[in-house]
Amino acid sequence: MVVSMIQFILELPDVTSIKEKRRIVKSLRDKLIRQYRITAAEVDLHESLGYSQIGGAVVSNSKKHGESVMQKVLHFVEDNAEGRVQDVQIYTEVY
Repeated sequence: MVVSMIQFILELPDVTSIKEKRRIVKSLRDKLIRQYRITAAEVDLHESLGYSQIGGAVVSNSKKHGESVMQKVLHFVEDNAEGRVQDVQIYTEVY
């Protein structure tokens, strides 16, 4: 079993309320889950207005496939997120 993961910080400079931030994060998370069939969640920086740390994972039988999915996720986020992507980490664990 191979688990590929992505974690990144999304900078949201124009957000003025936690409610607005949660709307943006939930929308992005839902799109990632629907389009790439990954598990995704806001994993840290919950109370920060300007930043959100998002993590995602996919289980597969191939390291190449899992990392390919995570690269597609990264490109999608960079092209479609309402903020700037920072501090991206993609890694794979083989069990």
